[in-house]
Amino acid sequence: MVSQVVVAVFLLCGTLFQPPDVAAFKPLFQDSSLTHREITQMAILRKTAEVCRDIAIAQGRDFTLPINNGLTPSAVQKACSSSSVSSSAVSSLGFYSAITETYLSNAAVDQVFPPSVAHHIDNEAFREGRDLITEGVAAVKASVQKESYISARIALGALCHTLQDFYSHSNWVELGNTAPFSTLIKPELPLNNIADPSMPTCKSCIGPNCADNILTEQLTSGYFNLFSSTKPPGKCSHGGSLDRTSSREPTGGINKDDISSDHGFLHFRAADMAISATMEVLQDIRLAIGDRTFLRLMGLSQTSVLAFVIDTTGSMSDDITEAKRVSFSIIDSRRGTPEEPSEYILVPFNDPDFGPLTRTKDASIFKQRINSLSASGGGDAPEMCLSGLLLALAGAPPSTDIFVFTDAAAKDSELKSTVQAMIERTKSTVTFLLTNALRRRRDVSQSQRFTSRSITPSPIKLYRDLAHVSGGQTIEVTKATLSQATAVITDASTSALVTLFQVVRSPAIAENFYFFLDPSLSNVTVYVTGDSPVLTIYSPTGVSQSGSVADGPLGRIWTVGNLKRVKLNSDNQTGEWKISINSTAFYSLKVIGQSSVNFLFNFVEQLEGGDFTPKANRPFIGRNATLFVSVTGGDSVTVTDVLLVEASGSGVVNGTIKSVGATDFLVNIDRIPEWAFVVQLKGLLNHSTRPLPSRFQRQSPTQQQGSRFTITAQPKNTMEPGIPVVFNFTLVNSATGGNYTIQARTDRSFTVLFPSSLNMGTEGSAQGAMTLTAPSNTESGTDVTLTIEAEDSESGDSNYMAVRFTVMTKVTDFSSPVCQVVSIKADCPVECSNGSWELSANLTDGNGTGIARVSLSRGNGSLSLSYVMSVRGTNVVVASYNASCCSQEVELVAVDRVGNVGTCFTSIKKTFTTNGSYSVTFSMCVALVGLFVSFLYG
Repeated sequence: MVSQVVVAVFLLCGTLFQPPDVAAFKPLFQDSSLTHREITQMAILRKTAEVCRDIAIAQGRDFTLPINNGLTPSAVQKACSSSSVSSSAVSSLGFYSAITETYLSNAAVDQVFPPSVAHHIDNEAFREGRDLITEGVAAVKASVQKESYISARIALGALCHTLQDFYSHSNWVELGNTAPFSTLIKPELPLNNIADPSMPTCKSCIGPNCADNILTEQLTSGYFNLFSSTKPPGKCSHGGSLDRTSSREPTGGINKDDISSDHGFLHFRAADMAISATMEVLQDIRLAIGDRTFLRLMGLSQTSVLAFVIDTTGSMSDDITEAKRVSFSIIDSRRGTPEEPSEYILVPFNDPDFGPLTRTKDASIFKQRINSLSASGGGDAPEMCLSGLLLALAGAPPSTDIFVFTDAAAKDSELKSTVQAMIERTKSTVTFLLTNALRRRRDVSQSQRFTSRSITPSPIKLYRDLAHVSGGQTIEVTKATLSQATAVITDASTSALVTLFQVVRSPAIAENFYFFLDPSLSNVTVYVTGDSPVLTIYSPTGVSQSGSVADGPLGRIWTVGNLKRVKLNSDNQTGEWKISINSTAFYSLKVIGQSSVNFLFNFVEQLEGGDFTPKANRPFIGRNATLFVSVTGGDSVTVTDVLLVEASGSGVVNGTIKSVGATDFLVNIDRIPEWAFVVQLKGLLNHSTRPLPSRFQRQSPTQQQGSRFTITAQPKNTMEPGIPVVFNFTLVNSATGGNYTIQARTDRSFTVLFPSSLNMGTEGSAQGAMTLTAPSNTESGTDVTLTIEAEDSESGDSNYMAVRFTVMTKVTDFSSPVCQVVSIKADCPVECSNGSWELSANLTDGNGTGIARVSLSRGNGSLSLSYVMSVRGTNVVVASYNASCCSQEVELVAVDRVGNVGTCFTSIKKTFTTNGSYSVTFSMCVALVGLFVSFLYG
């Protein structure tokens, strides 16, 4: 199973100290009040449901799901599915993951930027706050243009935090407004009616009662300071126990962060307004990128990902041919079905080169790229395997199954720790397909003569270690039998794939393993890799089958190289199964299946005020920790156990579970163990068709581990081409002293300057500076992941943090396209189906970057476009629209090359005349939604 996400924690940077619960809507959890998490999730679910509804109506399909604040991810997922596939084959993991990435990024703002008045729109910082919001929207659109959806979600979550805080921290609600302050997302509009810096805005509260403490009819927000009570005379304070300014006249505050706040009586009105404002910015992004791309941003269209990292040196011709065969087979057999991969990843490597990364949703492009690969070159055995793998890990969506084809050792083995950190962060699974693992051929001359060379046990162990960490496998076969082993790729390239159980044993012992199969599962497959392990499988009814029996009562067994693949029969699977394995050498056991029921997990850390924010890296060994767990694919589950299970042993740490929603749980871990672990979840599934709940279990395939120190940083997550970004990072350990080796790398080979080591001294902390520079020709919207690693020189203990940056060029075009209706021709009879009407409109972008796209957001008629030059020398898009008189409304959407959006709405009204036809009027609305970014064809 894939545990998440996330999960986008690569954005989420820690701080030197544990920050207090800063003043804002609470980040994740708060009894009886709405948090940033809930506000963000409600808005995403409602807007996503609206998009799916509009698509369904356009396609003539029914959409019956009520759109309100009571939506759940699984309900929206099912309603948005246009296929008749059963719920057991539809995974909502991608949707859950996208939502989680977004609201964790939102929550992280309180940890990363606790004192920033702009990020929380405190201290009347309306202009600075709006700048952050519009820059964030720009980053979302630019990232989407590059199909960097993770970066887009990170930017979306961060901008939504500032946008939502406006309604809690300002007096917008107290002024009687019933709609969002749209000017916050429109940089071309003036910010009016803001209180003058010298204007008194509040009076002191009367005791605990602050209901009537605002004096002004102009816009203001409360002042906030953790350390000083200083504020301008007469200004409102934020309020609360952490705000020192609230003790100075005028006392009290105006925040609506929760129901116990000074203006907590308006908390739910402020939260509802924040939901509406979040939906408004989501609508602008939707119009700019289109409905289908919006659903990809929300993770709804993600099924499986086909990801290959391929050695292209001289002896790999057979392997490349097999990679082509299996990928083409998957593409051709699943095209147009729910099982069709939603994305394709390809990275070639040799020596000294690796890349480029191909990332596309177009199967034809992937076919073309992989078809162009050929085997050539070589000479020395080691190749740049880990560099290619690192590029794939950074470019692929989280929880991707990546397959590496090679027959050589890794020349860049020093990247092992970086690759492991990326695996932990992305929770992706890596399987190595090693051909002729003990014999190696390499081209040594123009005449294609090859020499044989052995791969020593150490390189094979490197691959095994990385596969083990990720939950993948190391499959060793001959080139002649590779085609039999690639069945694991077909197995993994299916939607709704979950991991039920996985162990590795080295040194090996005879052992029995137990796991539960529940009714939601199908296509259950068992893999055993190793040197001749002896196994027997036992069903819940006591029926057994030896691993030497190819076709037996429980399933079919294929053996190739060091792999045994067992496909269990589809009947009578439910219940507890047992597998007995006896071996004298290394082996691994993995059980997978298809099910909509899965789970995500993320470590979170508690703030001073009691709430939680995401943790950016490994938890402290020996200390308590908290997991945030979400179960996907079912709205009625009971979680009975969340365990940290030793990855290569029998150790188990049980967590204490607290429900914080129908499918969300906080799990307290008393003590993080010293050994590497996986997260295992057990519980009960309630079924409408079964009288009693069923037991189920899932396991995260990716290993996690703790550390005795932490590494944090606070960089801004956007950067300009050619301009260095300088920021500090901090190491803090649980003891004192120690010398730490520092490494920093990016997945795009950007220039990074950093200290080679840091000494903590007696204070137990140390700080260093990091400088990152993107080449001046880097395209806007490009994302780059910087991984910072630190290792204790004596103990070997290590930790890391990964920060994702979006490269953004400066945008000077803030004007949206303008629509002018030129003519409407309509003579509609009473029987509307017997007539049609026409609209002609001119769309221009003035001196802007030019119109990139015109589409319909409303109306089911036909739209045609032509292009002319005006007498003033500006480009004009002429839109001609024709529709049945029964379709009486149309809305055109124009997007310019930097993502500014303009809309044009026209309707014909049913006003009867004496001759039985309609008379025609029209209303035209030009919405100048100026959200900017290099986007679409730019």
